[in-house]
Amino acid sequence: MSAKKLTRNLRRPSAARLFSARALAVIALSALALTSWTADRLWPRHMRVSTHHRRLAPKVQGRHVAVPFSNEVACAEIASFDDQLEAFLRYEYLRGRDPDDASKIFLTAGHGSKRANYKIFLLVENDQLTAIPRLNRMESHGLITHYELVAWTKQDLAFAQQQSRMFENAYNVPTEQKLETLPSFQLLPALADFLVFKSQTDWRVVGQSSRAPQPLTHHQALRLASDILDVAHFYNLPLDYFLGVGAMENNYMDVNGDLTHAVWKKRADRGDIVLRRDRKRVLVSDYSIGTWQISRETLRAAHQVYLKDKRHYDELPPRLRPSRDLDVNSVNSEVLTTYAGLVLRDLLDRFGGDVDQAIGAYNGGIRNPNPAYAAGVKNVAFYARRVLEHAPLPAAKSPAGALPNGTVL
Repeated sequence: MSAKKLTRNLRRPSAARLFSARALAVIALSALALTSWTADRLWPRHMRVSTHHRRLAPKVQGRHVAVPFSNEVACAEIASFDDQLEAFLRYEYLRGRDPDDASKIFLTAGHGSKRANYKIFLLVENDQLTAIPRLNRMESHGLITHYELVAWTKQDLAFAQQQSRMFENAYNVPTEQKLETLPSFQLLPALADFLVFKSQTDWRVVGQSSRAPQPLTHHQALRLASDILDVAHFYNLPLDYFLGVGAMENNYMDVNGDLTHAVWKKRADRGDIVLRRDRKRVLVSDYSIGTWQISRETLRAAHQVYLKDKRHYDELPPRLRPSRDLDVNSVNSEVLTTYAGLVLRDLLDRFGGDVDQAIGAYNGGIRNPNPAYAAGVKNVAFYARRVLEHAPLPAAKSPAGALPNGTVL
């Protein structure tokens, strides 16, 4: 059962003492919905306080002057979404960045005028002179895109803690729907969210490296997600591991890598970038191309497999069909996804379906599969499967009521 369904179904708790994990999650999220509904009715939607409460007097503590902004709980809104899966992915990511802050970060659900909205909050120091520079650093490092200081009551904090726990339960409970059987109308937007999230949290993007690639736009992610699903289906690939490869290689961003890598070969082929010539061999550039980081020489080998392949490539959308003639200098990103699928399929066949060996060989080669790389792919595959299997239906609405609004400065 998806997380969205869990938040939608309201059931009375059973009197029995023993509950299955699934039943407990349903009850927990039902409680979330009911408490949210109650709060939405009994608490004011805009808890605006008077000016003299918002502008608290500075406090002198030894040599330090603090400028508080809350009478009870100091907090900051650090992210806002209208998509539940996108919100939960970011929530887990922020909590995992710093274990010391994990218990201070909360995910809440509310309702706007037309649809549900989800917000992430962080407990901060009750001192604007300390909290604002800290939040500015998070913003400059690409961890957040905005923030607002919020004055919460203890009741607000308890409510946010409750909602966060219930979201965590919902996304960790065993689910009835499996990745292999998810309908495309449900899987496609969820997969696009996942691709955007992975590209946005790439270490080069977060670190704001001067050579950082551009993270995917939602439009680009939808197109790539569609291509990945088509290719995985065509080659009968394990989708979770295919996603793991894309994440490990380039977090789904279309940028070349290993730019200085070169190999010796007997003679240059058409399109080769020759760096040096010897009597009986040439040194050619072998950098890795695009989203799937396929090296130029691996691409040549994959094209030979394609030419001998008996599959009906007319079953693929036209943009995913390789040409009979390969130009290694102008392979578009869509066709590269097809080549990546073909390489993985060929490796799975070579290793008799042994996924670990095949994945390791994608990085280390057939003679030297890389077990560390395979372990990394498996971790991403497990994570992708967990979040995608809990993907909410696109048209589903959450019943969770709004978190009581604190004082926004």
